Amino acid sequence: PLMIEHRLIERIIPALKHEVESIEKGGEPDPVFIEKAVDFFRTYADRTHHGKEEDILFRELSEKKLNPKHKKIMDELIDEHRTGRKTVKALLKAKELNQAGRKEAVADIVTHLKSLIEFYPRHIEKEDKHFFISCMEYFSDEEKDAMLEESFRFDRRMIHEHYETVIEELGQ
Repeated sequence: PLMIEHRLIERIIPALKHEVESIEKGGEPDPVFIEKAVDFFRTYADRTHHGKEEDILFRELSEKKLNPKHKKIMDELIDEHRTGRKTVKALLKAKELNQAGRKEAVADIVTHLKSLIEFYPRHIEKEDKHFFISCMEYFSDEEKDAMLEESFRFDRRMIHEHYETVIEELGQ
């Protein structure tokens, strides 16, 4: 399921590229596009997808005796998740500065969009080709089933958590 989620995350990359091309041709950054992209990365890619990786898979793997290669990759993936969060936060900040009239922030918007364009495909490839499949050897079928069920419960909670936050942001 985590690899299936990657396919959706990959679909935002062409949209990010299109926004960069538009800006580099002299267009203004689209604040609505950036807000939606930030929401996608924060809610889906990070809280939902990375949340399941960190709160379920990595938690369970930390209870296993991992070989040094898997331990190293898992630590790298956790660091990469932090990098993704920082980049998304910086993108939102640059968008806000640009909207406040700070035109120099346009360059930062482009930089952060390009960082995400480069980051996610590499990160996904590392997980898909060098970690997820090979890490399944640490688990019994029963353990895999339990993680899958926990992932389903995690997803069900996320939609409620997301919209509770939306209502709070609307002051209700």
